Amino acid sequence: MSLTHAETTSRRLDPVGLSPTTRQMLNKVPEVTVYFWVIKVLCTTVGETAADFLDGTVGFGLTNTTFATSAVLVLALVWQFRLRAYVPFVYWLAVVLISIVGTLITDNLTDSFGVSLVITTVVFSIALAVTFLVWYAYERTLSIHTIVTTRREAFYWLAVLFTFALGTAAGDLTAERLGIGYWQSALMFGGMIATVYAAHARFALNPIAAFWIAYVLTRPLGASIGDFLSQPKDEGGLGLGTTVTSAIFLATILAIVAFLTITKRDRIESTSAGGSQPAATARVLVVANKTTATPALVDAVRERAATGPAEFVMLVPNPSHLAFDRSSANTEEGERLLEASLPALTSAAGAAIEGRVAESPNAFDDIVAELDRREYSEIILETIPAHVSHWLHVDLSQRLAGLGYPLTTIPATR
Repeated sequence: MSLTHAETTSRRLDPVGLSPTTRQMLNKVPEVTVYFWVIKVLCTTVGETAADFLDGTVGFGLTNTTFATSAVLVLALVWQFRLRAYVPFVYWLAVVLISIVGTLITDNLTDSFGVSLVITTVVFSIALAVTFLVWYAYERTLSIHTIVTTRREAFYWLAVLFTFALGTAAGDLTAERLGIGYWQSALMFGGMIATVYAAHARFALNPIAAFWIAYVLTRPLGASIGDFLSQPKDEGGLGLGTTVTSAIFLATILAIVAFLTITKRDRIESTSAGGSQPAATARVLVVANKTTATPALVDAVRERAATGPAEFVMLVPNPSHLAFDRSSANTEEGERLLEASLPALTSAAGAAIEGRVAESPNAFDDIVAELDRREYSEIILETIPAHVSHWLHVDLSQRLAGLGYPLTTIPATR
């Protein structure tokens, strides 16, 4: 179907063919702030101490504790899935419970079935990797900023479960093999997380990869802190016990969650289901085809600029890529496209526009890479028929709409 430049699409189509009626919602997870990581570590600590408390102190036993907490987790996840937006109390309740269950799964395998920690670490690593692979194959992104469909949420929680189970197995394996103390373990895992952060901040480690690596490492970090606080002094701990430690951390979690519920400081400003970002922070990705800026593209930028303050970033293909999908370091022709396009677009936007030549011969991959590089509010896509365009593939608009960003699609006219 041909679209005029005035016709915009905010279709919620999945990249593998979900219908426009697929259940959509606001992003269902919190923004990754310092509050997120503090609560995450607290939850992992509770996962360790609460499991020990229910198993040993209360006397439920490992099997009964696993069944009971798993049943409560299922109820919490049903509650979470029925919501259409992020609710701090429900989300973090699910995380606390999944932390406990993840710990118990590993404990059951090692204590009840005699499976070695080496095997459980390898198995859960593979399970997590397979989850990510299938998730990416269906959704083409692992970003937590686009948890806007039920299927993506299912992938997300499955990944979270495996990160807790893997973190427990890897942490116990490290503690048993290395035989280091609790607080020393906490320092070691804290140092690993700091290394991941430095790799992201200073050496451009992919933010999604950095997030999930840190997410796994916070599990043994929290467990080490929990063991240090709860275990007897003659075993290297502070001797607070699992009851006191669990109560302290649960109370702290409740206090922070209450604060976030009131202040909403951890809300992702989602535009995927009708929400909007504050105009002052709007950033628009303009994806151009192998033509220079057409009148339709200039009009689209002008119309968007008229709706409120926004900064524009233009992405153009590298024409040297177009033969046989091979990458090329020669960006001269792409730079000429930018040079020819930016003046008219700058005039339409009323402000300077940043431009970049694509790095990948595949449009979708390069657009996703740019979206992962920094925050965007929406996308303007200039496309022409697939028999003319190679870089912009035939289903690109549908695949981009599946990422959850408001999408304006216009035809390129010469």
